[in-house]
Amino acid sequence: MAQLENNSTLLVRENELKGLVSNWLIEMKLMHRPLGFDYQGVETLEVKAQNLTSVAIALYAYGFNYLRSQCAYDVSPGGDLASVYHLTKVDDNADQPQEVCIKVFVPRTKPIIPSVFWIWKTADFQERESYDMFGIYYEGHPHLKRILMPEHWIGWPLRKDYITPDFYELQDAY
Repeated sequence: MAQLENNSTLLVRENELKGLVSNWLIEMKLMHRPLGFDYQGVETLEVKAQNLTSVAIALYAYGFNYLRSQCAYDVSPGGDLASVYHLTKVDDNADQPQEVCIKVFVPRTKPIIPSVFWIWKTADFQERESYDMFGIYYEGHPHLKRILMPEHWIGWPLRKDYITPDFYELQDAY
């Protein structure tokens, strides 16, 4: 009886995490994991790197035509890196546009994620910045190179395990 209650509790908890987008992705048989809602009520989903392209194309077709932001963060020292996509469904007469947040976690030893540049052009500089600061390689990005740091810079400055060099060479100071 206790196990039945535990299973029921898990199902209820899992259903609380699902929103409209998650339910639609389930209908489309697209792999993802609902992570719940943020403090503003935006649905958050986890998608594996190998499923990102199909989920992104489906979301674009579903109406999420604007990539509001793409960013990255270091989950923990020595742990995974995350790439985060904030998508918005922009309609002509939408007072409250629908939003969804997609998170992709990758190991820092092989941080490769397919680029969404070909779906949302606004990903161009944002993916380049994530590459420059965290070393996440966006496969298929047409201009993936450093955007903030000098080309010869060694390492990924916003990783939690980054060791700051003792000496910075002043470049183009004058």
